[in-house]
Amino acid sequence: MVKIDQSKPVMVTGATGYVAGWLIKKLLEQGITVHAAVRDPSNQSKLEHLDKLATTSSGSIKYFKTDLLDNGSYLEAMQGCELIYHTASPFITKFKDPQKELIDPALNGTANVLESANQTSSVKRIVVTSSCAAIYTDAIDCQKAPGGILTEAVWNTSSSLNYQPYSYSKTLAEQKAWEMSKAQNQWDLVTINPCFVMGPPLNTKTVTSATFDVMKQMGDGSMKMGAPKIGVGVVDVRDVAEAHYRAGYTPEANGRYITAAHNSDFLEMGIVLQDRFGGDYPLPKKALPKWLLMIVGPFVDPLFSRPFIRNNVNIPWKADNSKIMKELGMNFKPLKETMEDTFQAMIDYGAFS
Repeated sequence: MVKIDQSKPVMVTGATGYVAGWLIKKLLEQGITVHAAVRDPSNQSKLEHLDKLATTSSGSIKYFKTDLLDNGSYLEAMQGCELIYHTASPFITKFKDPQKELIDPALNGTANVLESANQTSSVKRIVVTSSCAAIYTDAIDCQKAPGGILTEAVWNTSSSLNYQPYSYSKTLAEQKAWEMSKAQNQWDLVTINPCFVMGPPLNTKTVTSATFDVMKQMGDGSMKMGAPKIGVGVVDVRDVAEAHYRAGYTPEANGRYITAAHNSDFLEMGIVLQDRFGGDYPLPKKALPKWLLMIVGPFVDPLFSRPFIRNNVNIPWKADNSKIMKELGMNFKPLKETMEDTFQAMIDYGAFS
């Protein structure tokens, strides 16, 4: 059990990221000093939304130049911090070299941050942003899990460098974090394992998350003939940020936390948008047949390989979120609210124009 002093600064890696922005907003509103670890503190366009948050809250923010692959670059930012949030890790679906673009930043970056914590005596707790991708690769893995449902006890064993390398990167990174945690007794480790994160971004100028690739396809007509019924969990980015905050400041928090609000699929995600946006945008209304996807999928998008379609389309995604609700007191936003707020944000920054 670890009690964190709220008067002490908190370091957040990947501070310009999608989840990190909402987490920093929460921390600043609580009057906390945030040590924001960023790649380039002089890139004002990526930082102005954070500066704006700081001016309207009781907390303060300081920027530190860091690099996931530069050993020791986090030491200065960690000084005086009892709590570390390690949110930095790429979430991309288009890449040329999975080892260089996914595995190395996720695995070596985690090791780098945690090794710096070992050298910083003030650190008491580290909250790592992992993923449900470290628990499963494909929706079919839910069926193979004990009782047909994913829990924190389950680990991803079916991804590799050649198949679903993003999931592989998150698995290796979290395993490394637990290995390093067990090798010392200075700090404790908590991991937040979100599923597919949706919700409005705080900084629309730097929207690069795969989240928005899917939403764009729903609104630009790519899915007007139908959506692939891919089983997936959905959670609001604002809830993910709240979960991080509670994981840091709840003394009893421990282990992994599946952070999933809804057992859903791509078709349901599109249908809940119909009431508000269906009259103006070609949103999906029906499911694309699996047999058709097996034929055309690999030609339309390399991600839609036949093994991926076989293992994810028309297969329900199921996860047990009772641990985070019970231990951290989490409640989650309705799917409709999350989807509508995301879609509206994309309209506002011109994603469909």
